[in-house]
Amino acid sequence: MTERRRTCRRLALLIALLALPAVPALAQKGLAGRLDAKLDAPPFHRHLWGAAVVDERGRLLYGRNAERLFIPASNTKLVVAAVAAVLLPPDWTVKTSVWATGPLVDGVVLGDLVLYGRGDPTFSRRCYATDTTLAGTCDADPLLRLRQLADSLRARGVRSVSGDLVGDGSYFETTLVHPGWESYDLNWWYAAPVSGLGVNDNSLDVTYAPGEAVGAPARVSFVPDFGDVVLENRTTTAPAGSRDRFDMGREPGTLRVWAEGAVPLGASPRTQYFALPDPNRFTAQAFRHALAEAGIAVAGGTSSTTDSLRYVHLRLTPPLAEVASRPLKDWIFPILNTSQNWFAEMLLKQLGRRLGGAGSWREGLAVERRFLIDSVGIDSTQISLSDGSGLSSTNVVSPLAFTRLLQYVRRHPRYPTFAAGLPLAGQPGSLRNRFVGTPLAQRVRAKTGSISRVNTLAGYVERADGRVYAFAIQANNHDRGGRAMIQQIDSVVVELAR
Repeated sequence: MTERRRTCRRLALLIALLALPAVPALAQKGLAGRLDAKLDAPPFHRHLWGAAVVDERGRLLYGRNAERLFIPASNTKLVVAAVAAVLLPPDWTVKTSVWATGPLVDGVVLGDLVLYGRGDPTFSRRCYATDTTLAGTCDADPLLRLRQLADSLRARGVRSVSGDLVGDGSYFETTLVHPGWESYDLNWWYAAPVSGLGVNDNSLDVTYAPGEAVGAPARVSFVPDFGDVVLENRTTTAPAGSRDRFDMGREPGTLRVWAEGAVPLGASPRTQYFALPDPNRFTAQAFRHALAEAGIAVAGGTSSTTDSLRYVHLRLTPPLAEVASRPLKDWIFPILNTSQNWFAEMLLKQLGRRLGGAGSWREGLAVERRFLIDSVGIDSTQISLSDGSGLSSTNVVSPLAFTRLLQYVRRHPRYPTFAAGLPLAGQPGSLRNRFVGTPLAQRVRAKTGSISRVNTLAGYVERADGRVYAFAIQANNHDRGGRAMIQQIDSVVVELAR
């Protein structure tokens, strides 16, 4: 063939190719191109994105800053839940016990009554599965097990206590509040103190509603009320349609609290959850209430301790009464499904106490780190954690580390314990209103995360072909607001499932 004929044929082929219908750019690029196009779309291209997607075999299908460190917010809870699910049996429980410092004589305890907790977070009012119709799924009374303890004492013949009632939270460290949490957050349920005892998430349920007219005080009440919290109402009722400005504060370290701000006229009642500074005393007060209901009088006062040696001699003897917690699988559900911070921190300290050197944040984090590096095989430079819930902005984890953990857990025999807690798109939990009306309804099982300028989502997505991908998407340093970022994250998940 002559050079002239070759040139003519090349020209004809080029003309034919140009005449073909244009192939959409995204179709040419494949998965990586489609996801890049989502993350690079204005105005989201100015924000810091981290993403990783792996298949069932752990192969990285897509990475965007996959090995770089990002603030994960509540995605941090995936770690404590996964580690506990793998290392502890699903039916594992802890006990709360009662001892007396003196003998029981003619129905009278001649000494103090000591309530000793081992870090049970389930003295609360909540459900522990999405199907709330199942028997035993929900606890309506946060004082249920305290009442059971009181009934046991009554059955043993206890009628009164001559000394004090002491809440002993020394099973965990003496540090109750994480040093990395913001001071304002310490007023609220999501930063409640973490100790060996706790009831009702260590918080008051504060309900507020507008007064009868503009300018009148708002109506404010709280439960449980054991008579020791003094609430000062500094609120007012604002015109209808105005902004809700209700807030609360307290004198540091005391039970003197106040409600302040404005509540719009005509607004529906709302409930906030206000943390109390001493969970051990709070639980002892709750126990005192249960004892009174059972007809057991306490002559002395109510106090608390975190001194692990104060009553160590008692723990060498059989308790007067004892009650077991709900099983571990029930602890994991509120941690993942509704992102309950206090449960996560209690579980982290449990890991430290059971598998490390002490019931502390430091020891719990050390257990997590050893597990992630030694068992999962995650690069040690891709994880640095400081709490269990993700409330601290000093937590940093790479997207790739999350996907490695997710795939490890999915292959583990105890995966059902972990998976049962993960929110499912369109079902009760933090994904209730996400992916609704898309093909991914009930096909995304993932954990959400959000703190200031951070939104994250990590979990599993089931594709139409039946394959299940693990993914982690983290947006940091953004200024678009949570709603916009969540919508963009969800659009990325929809794209990767195609």
